[in-house]
Amino acid sequence: MFIENLKQLLAADMAAVDQVIRARLHSEVLLVNQVGEYIINGGGKRLRPALVVLSADALGYQGRQHHDLAAVVEFIHTATLLHDDVVDESELRRGRATASALFGNAASVLVGDFLYSRAFQMMVEVGEMRVMQTLADATNVIAEGEVLQLLNCHDADVDAANYMRVIHCKTAKLFEAAMRLGAILGKAGAEEEQAVAEYGMHLGTAFQLVDDVLDYSADELQTGKHLGDDLAEGKPTLPLIYAMQHGSAEQAAVVRSAIEQGDVEKFVEVLQIIRATGALDFTRQQAMREAEAACAAIAGLADSKYKRCLLELAKFAATRQF
Repeated sequence: MFIENLKQLLAADMAAVDQVIRARLHSEVLLVNQVGEYIINGGGKRLRPALVVLSADALGYQGRQHHDLAAVVEFIHTATLLHDDVVDESELRRGRATASALFGNAASVLVGDFLYSRAFQMMVEVGEMRVMQTLADATNVIAEGEVLQLLNCHDADVDAANYMRVIHCKTAKLFEAAMRLGAILGKAGAEEEQAVAEYGMHLGTAFQLVDDVLDYSADELQTGKHLGDDLAEGKPTLPLIYAMQHGSAEQAAVVRSAIEQGDVEKFVEVLQIIRATGALDFTRQQAMREAEAACAAIAGLADSKYKRCLLELAKFAATRQF
């Protein structure tokens, strides 16, 4: 299985990243340690930090700073999860109670702030202005994406372009930044740096598109989230947008009402409409196009086991079932 192969390839690097995470997560404030450890140990794929390592290794970097920057990216991602779960009022993430459900909203927000600030302390220590610029820009764009998504909630008039803008800001930007960091450390030329950054943007987009498919099709035990969470939160994702555009007037009205009301009781009916209109297949196809674009972006990189892994990762992103 691809994920197992990825873990095996990066085992030593990711063990080093985990050491950095544990060391830099520490605080004299007990609650920071408790919440931080809880969310960091939540069973995530560690995909974003793995991208920093893969990018750096693919471009011939020989030092150890990619472990530090991989930890920085994981801290930024974890901070966004803490804040997301408060905003979305989520009770479950990856099959476990969210930190906000367990420790409260105030603790989650404040520990998220701690992780952001710790990340910025660490990136300053690297002493590379391009690193700081990349991560400062990324965190700002991610915040804009969060606000855009909030504005879009319960708005059934959101179109595909607006939805894709949210994905690019909220999700794909950190994938892009992770890949760019590896290129900066590897002293890559401008073309190679742009190539891996584009790979990251397309990969992150593919991942989010498939996440939006899985909200209407996945095995809850595998994903650790309730089917229909996006609908309950009134999020107009691509499967819903496509179903409204390609269904009958009656079907479109049902989906519109469910988005506007966040009516999870209509989930079964909405799911039937999504399936009848081919919305999930369409969204999967869009994810596959993004994966193909990711592979095309790095076609010019020198062959290596790390490049081959990146190509496999793009395929996995578009075809995964969890």
